Amino acid sequence: MIKAIIFDLDGTLLNRDTSVEKFIRAQYERLKEYVGNVPHETYISRFIELDCRGYVWKDKVYQQMVEEFEIEKISWEDLLEDYIKEFQYYCVPFPNLIKMLDELSGHFRLGMITNGFGQFQTDNIKALEIEHYFETILVSEWEGMKKPNPEIFKKAASKLNVSPSECLYVGDHPENDVKGAQNAGMVGVWKRDAGWKNVEADYIIDDLLELKEIVKERNEGHDVYI
Repeated sequence: MIKAIIFDLDGTLLNRDTSVEKFIRAQYERLKEYVGNVPHETYISRFIELDCRGYVWKDKVYQQMVEEFEIEKISWEDLLEDYIKEFQYYCVPFPNLIKMLDELSGHFRLGMITNGFGQFQTDNIKALEIEHYFETILVSEWEGMKKPNPEIFKKAASKLNVSPSECLYVGDHPENDVKGAQNAGMVGVWKRDAGWKNVEADYIIDDLLELKEIVKERNEGHDVYI
């Protein structure tokens, strides 16, 4: 029986690809006097390429861009500081995020596990205005461990006062999210991402509202279902 649902953030609740594109376009316009020697679309496309969908931290991205484009009027440190401070204002949720949380929160304990830097991820969660839905939020920097380490999944379950087998975990990364959760004893749900193919998971969804049918199926015959 499922008593708790735990989510990944980037690529699952936060539409990171869209958010990154919105941010980097705005950064170029905001700092055009410093980076204007680089063509607009070149700056945007190169950042997105170097970012590797979030798996490369932005210090490396900006160092590479400053060197590659011979940007001299602003340092990579200043560009990174701008990213850390401003990204939260460009956060875009996936469709039906709030509706899904509203429907599930009255019936299940909700948690979140996200890899990344503590304050940066917290700012993005607050920007989506969803923090109050979650009983526990674990950010890898502050926990001293990260997905797919099964221990961070087990810690989230413990904080929700449920066993891992009573948890449904939802994420977009086949290894960090789905396999990590399964290795901790949870049900692994993959939120489909075009960057991966042939992913094995207990369930696969395209829309967050599909979770409602999954928990109905898992909890049929029990008291906890919607």
